Amino acid sequence: MLAQSLAHRSWCAEHPEQLSNERLEFLGDSVLGLVVTDHLYRTYPDLPEGELAKVRAAVVNSASLAEVAAELGVGEAILLGKGEDQSGGREKPSILADAMEALLGGIYLDRGWLDAERVVMRLLGERIEEAAAGPGGHDYKTRLQEMCARSFQDLPVYRVSDEGPDHAKHFEAVVEVEGRQRGAGRGRSKKQAEQAAARAAWQDLRALDEAAGSGSADDAAGQPAGGR
Repeated sequence: MLAQSLAHRSWCAEHPEQLSNERLEFLGDSVLGLVVTDHLYRTYPDLPEGELAKVRAAVVNSASLAEVAAELGVGEAILLGKGEDQSGGREKPSILADAMEALLGGIYLDRGWLDAERVVMRLLGERIEEAAAGPGGHDYKTRLQEMCARSFQDLPVYRVSDEGPDHAKHFEAVVEVEGRQRGAGRGRSKKQAEQAAARAAWQDLRALDEAAGSGSADDAAGQPAGGR
């Protein structure tokens, strides 16, 4: 089942004996949606239906699942056909997201609902909490900009570089707040890299703010940026 969860259709075209992960992906999509929906309904009784839907959409989407898959190193294990592999398939968000859903479907079939629920919440619990927290949702560039507008004199500045051939290009972004680097991130697009850098910076500044107790992010601005 693990092999099937990771078998992209391009691999199956070259290995007809292997079932693709598409059916497990279909199942995993529903498992994921129900786990997140059930958690939101029980955890946030004051959120109206429209807000619940927005929070779920901020978490249950291809970009979010692709990020989780990349963090877990799923791309390295996906079974891909030669052409798809050579074209950078291991880092394509759509392929990563589909494999992540297929893995969740496999876990549900193998271990049942409770274990599937535990895995989903371990992987996405923090993202759910952040999306439900308020302004900006999962859009960390917006959240970071709003934080800087409240607490700093300047808005964040992004610097993006790229490398690799056009069919498998990688982007790296760093974000500076008042001249100090606060976050860095990578992605298959400029937008993905900037969002990853913004998320790192937002989490870094929030941690500094919490460590300062009643102090503001301004008080923490002069502290080292967590090694970034």
